[in-house]
Amino acid sequence: MQFHAMETRSSKRKKLAQIEQQNDAKKQPPTDQISDLPDAVIHQILLLLPIKCVAQMSVLSKRWKFLWTTFPDLDFTTLNPFPFVSTKTHKKASNFAKCNHPLSSQKLDFITQVLSIRDTKQKDIRVLCFRARLGFSRLNSLIRNAIRHNVRELDIEVETEFETDDFFNFPRCIIGSESLQVLKLKSGFRLPPSSIMRNGFQSLHTLSLSLIILYNQPSLSDMFNESSFPVLRNLRLDLCFGLTQIRVACRALEDLNLERCYQLQGLDVCGAKIERLRVSSCFDAFCSKTWVRMNVPKLENLVWKYNAVTDVAVFENSNLLNEACIGFYMLKEGKVNMGRLQSANNFFSGLSHAHSLTLENQTIEILSKYNVFLEPFYNLKSLEIHTGLKKRNVQALAFLFRNSLILNTLILKIIDDDKGERKQWNRDLWDMTNTEEEKYWESQIPSLKSFLQHLKVVKIQGFLDCANEVTLTKFLLKQGKVLEKMILCRGYSNRRDTLRRQKIRSQMMGFSWASSNAKVEFQ
Repeated sequence: MQFHAMETRSSKRKKLAQIEQQNDAKKQPPTDQISDLPDAVIHQILLLLPIKCVAQMSVLSKRWKFLWTTFPDLDFTTLNPFPFVSTKTHKKASNFAKCNHPLSSQKLDFITQVLSIRDTKQKDIRVLCFRARLGFSRLNSLIRNAIRHNVRELDIEVETEFETDDFFNFPRCIIGSESLQVLKLKSGFRLPPSSIMRNGFQSLHTLSLSLIILYNQPSLSDMFNESSFPVLRNLRLDLCFGLTQIRVACRALEDLNLERCYQLQGLDVCGAKIERLRVSSCFDAFCSKTWVRMNVPKLENLVWKYNAVTDVAVFENSNLLNEACIGFYMLKEGKVNMGRLQSANNFFSGLSHAHSLTLENQTIEILSKYNVFLEPFYNLKSLEIHTGLKKRNVQALAFLFRNSLILNTLILKIIDDDKGERKQWNRDLWDMTNTEEEKYWESQIPSLKSFLQHLKVVKIQGFLDCANEVTLTKFLLKQGKVLEKMILCRGYSNRRDTLRRQKIRSQMMGFSWASSNAKVEFQ
């Protein structure tokens, strides 16, 4: 009994000692656990903060001062930048830019100061990103400083310091950089001659050029080749003024994006590794002798929008094409250009192995107006069509359905152009039979056999119960053998929609459906 009592008193003393230690720990100030992390981890955390906050932390301790002076990612776009407006377009914009000019100067001083710290510490820069209005000498000095510190990514958007029509000369120190991997320039840069560009950019894998001046420099049309860009994987060209012809043949290129090169007349793309290609607003319908050649056997994603049909198109078939979005157009006035019709045929032939296809309204108008030949889409599972669904478009839709042999999903985005062809909702439309449109669709049943035996999902956006919409909806419900879902998204909504949907649903139940598993949803 005495031994048990002594053991109990001993255990009590231990518990009291533990409680006292815990209380003492609570009274102590919290330890700085972040500062104990490795430099690379803290730098990664600081990336989430504006660079001004990162700089302010340098006063906390010697440790944090060192972290700031070795911080490799210098993104100065988070500073209060002046509104980036053109000083050549409007007097008010010019005055506004002038009153913000001192802020721009302060920001540049800060950038220069930060880079000078790197000079003393001899630390490399991973990323340098800034937006500013400045002169060429100061811009060239900043870039040279970054190149000396083995910068890997440069992202620069600049305007000339004074209100003139001058352009920036492309900083030549960039061309020979062995460390630079990503280059993004947005300004009125004029590129140097091709002889200087040749054999440069040996480490560059991503290049984005916007607002580039290429007038009277035809030799630059062939600068994107293996010798100048041996490891380039991503190329984006936007607003390249004076660019009339270009050949892209970089052996490592995977992603090519051309936008708003309005004067482009000839495009030659040759790349064994290109997987993604986007060309937008680059060919003008008023230009003659336009051409495009594409040899891209591994192409998976193609976007071709707001481009006029060219006079010549050579598009070698890509068996790996997964998604394509096509939106080209032709002038409506004047004599039909047979060469451009053949060009459209050739372009569509290159899409025959696509798995997913989106066709814009102007492309549907071309198919409706002209006899464009379509090869069967052997792998097409999803088809999205943007159309006004007018009477003249019906044959084009049937033509597309006929060539979509194994289509699974059909999306119709109906465009309301307010030209009076779309009548208001009329309940009699659902009860009418043997209309002209209905007779036409019934006459197409034999040629649409494969299409109707594979179609499972139909989604109609902008549905307003007009004649052509009702007729097509009835036809697909009556003939779709394996149809599972019909989704009708109304073009507008009002308080009478609920009652209207009930009437439509009851009218749909008034005729037999080909598929017992089909369901209709209203959205």
